[in-house]
Amino acid sequence: MTPCPDTLCIGSALWDIIGRAAGTMMPGADRAGQIDRAPGGVALNIAVALARLGHRPALVSAVGRDAEGEELIAALTARGVICDHLHRFGGPTDRYVAIEDQGGLIAAIADARGLEAAGASILHPLTHGPLATPSAPWAGPVVIDGNLPAALLAAIADAPWLSVADLRLVSASPDKALRLAPFLCHPGATLYLNRAEAGLLAGRACATAPEAAAGLIAGGARRVLVTDGARTAADACACDLITALPPAVALARVTGAGDAFMAAHLAAELRGCPRAQALQAALAHAARHVSGETAA
Repeated sequence: MTPCPDTLCIGSALWDIIGRAAGTMMPGADRAGQIDRAPGGVALNIAVALARLGHRPALVSAVGRDAEGEELIAALTARGVICDHLHRFGGPTDRYVAIEDQGGLIAAIADARGLEAAGASILHPLTHGPLATPSAPWAGPVVIDGNLPAALLAAIADAPWLSVADLRLVSASPDKALRLAPFLCHPGATLYLNRAEAGLLAGRACATAPEAAAGLIAGGARRVLVTDGARTAADACACDLITALPPAVALARVTGAGDAFMAAHLAAELRGCPRAQALQAALAHAARHVSGETAA
């Protein structure tokens, strides 16, 4: 029997291939290091983190019918993620390749052609059941990531099957931040962004996370959380703006830090934590992730 999820995570599911080198790398450098392969993708990462934190997330995404797709589903199921509602396609499972050094991300390429080609097909469990229908909308938390095609995100913003959901939007990268524009003034949306992504949505560069968050609220956003690496983070809504400083840790990895932050924040709020406490919990969890203390 398919377990009943308490949270939906809609977006990318793929294999992360991350190369990490000690020291600083320059363009064109060829350096010894470590290469790891692990389940990845924003929606997938958040689903795995939520399962680790005691929730029952269902992943709504697209995975290939190849050996890598089967391996990915097996790995997710073992981690407590509900995979019964995945769309399966005939091509190879999507991949993400990144290079990091001691200063952070050098470059990355996301091959999400499978997800992009699947388009609205991944949403069938929400448009026709069993997760929801237009007449019986999903009423719980829904994580939506910016890897989805822009047209699909715009359609989701107006979807009747999510009309009463608690929408949590997370940008996959600055390059895709503008895809979240349809949710800027959505009455049920909370946006999770870094400072660069928030600046793009606000239409201007912002010097700090609080400035970026305040600018988006002034532009009509319901609620925004903005991080800025090791600098002050902000949680803003129409009522007020709160800030917190992340714990200082040694940097071991950067890929997935925003996903760790978002998952921990949502989990804290679902436990009933007040906003300030939830922000601190999310920053602490993200710090443990970038330090390498928690599992990838």
